[in-house]
Amino acid sequence: MGSLVAAMAPSHAFAVAPPEKWDELRERNRNVYAQRQNIVEPPAHPRLSEESWEDVQARYARVRNGLLELKRIIEESKPDALIVIGDDQNENYTSQNVPQFAIYTDSEAVFFDRLFKEERTYPCAAEISRTILNSAVEAGFDLSFSENFPDKRLISHAHAEPPMRILLPAGDVPIVPIYVNAIHPPGPTPARCFAFGQVLGDIIHNHLSDKRIAIYASGGLSHFTAGYPWRFYRGPFGYGQISEEFDRRVRRWMADGKMSKLAGLSSAELLDHGDIELRSWIVLAGAVGEVPARVLAYEPLYRGLMGMAVAQWPVNATAR
Repeated sequence: MGSLVAAMAPSHAFAVAPPEKWDELRERNRNVYAQRQNIVEPPAHPRLSEESWEDVQARYARVRNGLLELKRIIEESKPDALIVIGDDQNENYTSQNVPQFAIYTDSEAVFFDRLFKEERTYPCAAEISRTILNSAVEAGFDLSFSENFPDKRLISHAHAEPPMRILLPAGDVPIVPIYVNAIHPPGPTPARCFAFGQVLGDIIHNHLSDKRIAIYASGGLSHFTAGYPWRFYRGPFGYGQISEEFDRRVRRWMADGKMSKLAGLSSAELLDHGDIELRSWIVLAGAVGEVPARVLAYEPLYRGLMGMAVAQWPVNATAR
C-alpha cells in the first residue's frame, strides 16, 4: 500500500519572484491586460500606495518562509514522486484542446520557467502516472493524458515553477504533472475537483504499492490579472484587486479541517472572487480529507497582484 507523506499548496507566479522584480512584472502584466482588452492601461490600485517597501519586505518574508518550510518538508519526507497539480494558461493546452483533467505520462520533461526564461530537464514518474491514469479510468473518472509535448517542453508555469523555484533545484525527485482546467470556462465544479481528489487519494493508498507520494497544489489565492478569463467575468472586482474576505473564509475552513466545505463552493463563486486556481487546492483537499491545515502565510499584496498563501497538511505518512 502506498502512503501520502506530504501535502502542500502555495501561490505561484509573483509569489515565487523576489519583491524587487514585482514592479517590472506588474507593469508588464498591466500592459498585456490593456492589449488584450484593447483599452488604455488601468490605473494602479489605490492600496498599492499604502504598501511601503519595508511593509512589503516584512509581509513577503512570511510567504517566503512558508515556501522554505515546504522545501524542508519535501527533503524530510523523502517522497518517491511529487504530484504537482495546477492549471494551464494557454501554455501546453490551448483552445484547440482543453481537457478538464489531464495527466502527463512521459518519463521526463523540459520544464520551462517563463518568468525567468530558464529551463531544466526533470525526471517524471511515468509508471506512477500510468497507474494513476489507468486506476482513475477504471474508477469511472475520465482522466485525459498526454504522452508527450512538442520538444518535451512543459511550459505551464503552475507546474514548472514549483520544482525550479522552490522544492527541487537538484531535480532528484520524479514529478507527476496533473492538469486542472481553471482558465477556460466552463471548468470542473469544486465538487467534481473534490471527487477527483478523493479518487486520487484512493489510488495513492491502494494502487501505488509501497510508494511514498507527496502532493503539491499550485496556484491562487485570489487575483485579477491579464490572464483572467475577463470575457466571462460579471463579478464586482476589477484588474489588480484581491478578494480578501473570500480568501480568509477559505483559509479558515482549511485551518479548521473543514475541507469538504470547499466542495460546496460553486464555479461562479470561484470566478467572481478571482479564485479559479483554487480548483487545484480543492483536488488536494479531496485527497487529504478532513485534516486541518497549517496555514503558514496569507498576505494580500497589491504590489504583487495577488493574495499570496502557503499551506501544509500534516498527513503523518500513513497508509490506508
